[in-house]
Amino acid sequence: MPKTVTLNVRLMPEVNEKLEALARNRGCSKSDLASRAIESFVDNEAWQVREIELGLAEARSGKPGVPHEEVAAWVRSWDTEHELPRPKPKK
Repeated sequence: MPKTVTLNVRLMPEVNEKLEALARNRGCSKSDLASRAIESFVDNEAWQVREIELGLAEARSGKPGVPHEEVAAWVRSWDTEHELPRPKPKK
């Protein structure tokens, strides 16, 4: 079994009750469920940070890009009678 560390977490009583019920339903411990939830959260947050950093690096690189305002206007126009054409990258 992989080595683990102990972490104490304070939960609101209603969250604890939900966690207990879910653990019973799944046939596992609250600790196992909490560990998997934290792992999933940390992985997702790390992915978001990496993607943001990549996007910022690309924006700073000077490569052609599409201004945010143009993308936002294009997305807002979807499924309307006046859908805008896809914006083209600019230098």
